[in-house]
Amino acid sequence: MTTTYKQAGVDIGAGDDFVDIIAPMAKKTYRKEVVGGVGPFAALFELDLQKYKKPIIVSSTDGVGTKLKLAIDLKKYDTIGQDLVAMCVNDLVCCGAEPLFFLDYFAMGKLKPLEHAPIIEGIANACKVCNCTLIGGETAEMPGMYQKEDFDLAGFAVGVVEKEKIISGNSIKSGDALIGISSSGIHSNGYSLVRKIIADANIDLKKHAGEILAPTKLYPPLIKRLLSTSSDIKGIAHITGGGLPGNVPRIIPAGLKADIDMNSWKRPKIFDLLQKAGHVPEEEMKDVFNLGIGLVLAVNKEKSTPLLAEIKSFGETAYMIGSIREDI
Repeated sequence: MTTTYKQAGVDIGAGDDFVDIIAPMAKKTYRKEVVGGVGPFAALFELDLQKYKKPIIVSSTDGVGTKLKLAIDLKKYDTIGQDLVAMCVNDLVCCGAEPLFFLDYFAMGKLKPLEHAPIIEGIANACKVCNCTLIGGETAEMPGMYQKEDFDLAGFAVGVVEKEKIISGNSIKSGDALIGISSSGIHSNGYSLVRKIIADANIDLKKHAGEILAPTKLYPPLIKRLLSTSSDIKGIAHITGGGLPGNVPRIIPAGLKADIDMNSWKRPKIFDLLQKAGHVPEEEMKDVFNLGIGLVLAVNKEKSTPLLAEIKSFGETAYMIGSIREDI
């Protein structure tokens, strides 16, 4: 009796079919700097050295987390690709970098090319929005490692920033203003708590699927436009796990602290639903969720009002949420 790879749970044919489906999606994201394309063992990207005097390469990696479990439960896979890209490129722009290219790692127990294709399509569409090439990736079928419908996603983004234009937060001083840019909802953090609340409170997942699976907002297009017209941004914080209390301090120099008025913006209704259904203490909400603010900019107080107006002119919702003071 012969034993084959397919009998062991890995279908090479399905993998080939999947590549045929997703290759055109990736090709639509290609920047002119791409050398070659999908297929070789490694991806090539020619950095335009005429564009930068002292280019600094910036990298970031992240995943979608247990938000995937809810997408799997609903069999709704058309939004989580954007989550994956956003969680990586939103980190890149915090230092002023322009995303250049992106790679994904997609692992599952059994590959279903047509069912799983929307995941890669979401990744490609998000990359296109950010002018970031989906330059390659890995699809790994691993029966025994992942059970039933389970799968995991990881992303890797590479960008570049001119050395003299790096946004480090080092110049932030007492009196500077904090501008909060709205999130699209929960984004991709805190979902272990979200899932527990849904289970314990018997929340109708299908009824609230749009809010719960709303994809993470992509901030690179906005930041690119702001940086092209202004050099007043001193620090940028991406509000992920840890909420505002855990992420804003990451860009603030020692001896300073952020005073944030949590009543300066209106929270999306999904957070009120989760807090009430789960009887979640307010401090826990602050420490886990973004509560409606996905990105925070630190700027000179004198420049904050025109910058806020500029952000709003681009169609974004933003608020003056606080200021920097000495940590006495």
